[in-house]
Amino acid sequence: MIPIARPDLGPEELAAVTDVLQSGMIAQGKQVKALEDAWAEFVGVKHAIATANGTLALMAIFAGIGLEPGDEVITVSHTFAATANAILSTGATPVFVDIEPDTYLIDAKKIERAITPRTRAICPVHLFGLVADMDMIRAIADRHGLVVVEDACQAHGATFRGRMAGSFGHGAFSLYATKNMTTAEGGFVTTDDDSLADWLRLYRNQGMRTRYQFEMLGYNFRMTDLAAAIGLAQLAKLPRNTARRQAIAARYDAAFGELPIGLPITPDGRTHVFHQYTLDVGGARDAIVADLRDAGVGADIYYPLPVHRQSYIMERGLHAELPVTDDAANRTLALPMFPGLTDAEQDQVIEAVGAAVERHLGTGSAAAGEAAAQARAAGSAAR
Repeated sequence: MIPIARPDLGPEELAAVTDVLQSGMIAQGKQVKALEDAWAEFVGVKHAIATANGTLALMAIFAGIGLEPGDEVITVSHTFAATANAILSTGATPVFVDIEPDTYLIDAKKIERAITPRTRAICPVHLFGLVADMDMIRAIADRHGLVVVEDACQAHGATFRGRMAGSFGHGAFSLYATKNMTTAEGGFVTTDDDSLADWLRLYRNQGMRTRYQFEMLGYNFRMTDLAAAIGLAQLAKLPRNTARRQAIAARYDAAFGELPIGLPITPDGRTHVFHQYTLDVGGARDAIVADLRDAGVGADIYYPLPVHRQSYIMERGLHAELPVTDDAANRTLALPMFPGLTDAEQDQVIEAVGAAVERHLGTGSAAAGEAAAQARAAGSAAR
């Protein structure tokens, strides 16, 4: 089975971890500081604060901006549940707005009508490796005095008009095993706010600046030096691996361009880093996924049940009418996308998609076969 994702871990990571083990300093130390400095420089912000995972990065931001019960944060339902859970962890309430049908990102034109006197923040999710419309979102936030919290957990290195994801507000990144850059588990907060950065460093370290002197209520949200060593090796690979993801996406585009399905789009002024390669295949989605898996292709669905349809959200009375989100949950699938995907594996994916689409959507076999052949030719030319 070709997996949906496979981390790029090799001798660089092994050597980095070995060095840390031999140093005797395996908890948060010099490697964490080095990774924080490198990530802040990469994103173009003053501060990066490493955390144990991406969920904790979001939770720390929302705690740090002082969310409390009665506050509201505007966000999306078409996301991993951690986005909403981090808001709920403070006692505040997520307010869901719908997404754009082609990018699957928050529809910025719908944000303003969701603002109330209780709104404190807007949390766009840069889903699948594409940055939301940050010009419009920042303008709305500035007009209403709101904080912008970017869920950039899937957008390492993605840009909007030359600026990196995570540099438009307070950003949260995940370094989970399947992400474009991994430390197995881990995360970052990025910010230009000196006061918030200082608060977060205390908060993630049990409230300590000096050992055993607790300045505030804090928790252990720390990253280990073992994880940071992996992260430094991964960061060195990130530009190469991003280019490989983009090349794989381009080959998929060439193969599927004549099929009656929706392909990922990249609006002008943005770069897509393809954490996922997502197709809209319509109402036959579940049947097509089943065919792909039977053909040895680990296609998956992100996300089959939107957050606003989850039982724990509905029990809280957080009702929302989100037809585009519901459509995306019913129509989309993701294909294998990782830097180590070989051309032969991609050929297998392309042929399986062509066959499944032909079977369920009535595409002629000639068109599907021609698309696959063109993609193989493009891959050979690139080599």
